[in-house]
Amino acid sequence: MPNPTKENIETPPLFSNMDLIDDFFLFLQTNNYSPATTYHYKNDLAIFDNFLKSRNLRVKDLDKRLIFEFKAYLSSDERQTATTHQEGAIRLSSASINRCLSAVRAYIRFLIEQDYDTPVVPDQFKMVKRERTHPNVAELGELISLIESPSSIEQDQVIAVRNRAILEVLFATGMRISELVNLNRRDLNIEGKIFITGKGRKQRFVYLTERAKFYLNQYLTLRNDNQQALFIPTKTRSKDKLSSRLTPRYIQERLKTYREKLRINLPTTPHSFRHGFATYLAEEGASPAAIQILLGHESLNTTTRYVSASDRFAQESHRKYHPLTERSDNGK
Repeated sequence: MPNPTKENIETPPLFSNMDLIDDFFLFLQTNNYSPATTYHYKNDLAIFDNFLKSRNLRVKDLDKRLIFEFKAYLSSDERQTATTHQEGAIRLSSASINRCLSAVRAYIRFLIEQDYDTPVVPDQFKMVKRERTHPNVAELGELISLIESPSSIEQDQVIAVRNRAILEVLFATGMRISELVNLNRRDLNIEGKIFITGKGRKQRFVYLTERAKFYLNQYLTLRNDNQQALFIPTKTRSKDKLSSRLTPRYIQERLKTYREKLRINLPTTPHSFRHGFATYLAEEGASPAAIQILLGHESLNTTTRYVSASDRFAQESHRKYHPLTERSDNGK
């Protein structure tokens, strides 16, 4: 699937068999979901809409058997994209299938919250077995939903912005939860480069994404205090207690609450964000040595398990580095 751009984010596919779909996308927009997340939801849900069209169905007609048929549809040559062109023999990976199922689950969950009479529930769209065997790494779409969830779940504005910034920083940097709660303002520079002292007093730099910088700056602006601790409890916001910090336990408990509210089955902890950071970097072709440095691993063997889990990385490395890749069969 192509990367989202301003043009294709603002050009949604046409939906005809999905009730309240415009309200669902309005819900995403008003709850501060990123344009990229909305883009992927629109394209994945368009596949679901095409499935409904192909059988002259609406959501109110769904049952358990039709859910099985939809999952088979995702793996078949019959499947159609958001633009209604057939995919042909191209087979979706388990990660792509699960991302589509996750989008449908989010839509069904929204319908239920709007008191729409739906005969199925989100959990009936069970995820398929994944090729990747690394444990405790949620699908990217589910990780993004978790990261964005404080913006819609938390009622207190400061807590919502703070907890969103925490999850953005965790996934942007791959740092340990113990490293995150010990961060001070002085550990950051204006470019989003963070100096960390990790396990065994080993020191390293990690780097914020642009969106992580945005939410972190939003949080610090909203705080408007001089405390050095980066993430602090709201009840001490106005006090000058330099030692007051959030605890790992608090972040673990809030993340568990978000996961349960989103009905994400896979147990996801703050450390799972570190696993996801490394795994998805590897799948995009990042150097194992670079991942090792970013994670602060002493041994490359600890890092290469993430790379080994990625067939995509192996295939790309073979294509890019094999000495005979550019040569024809006759050796010319």
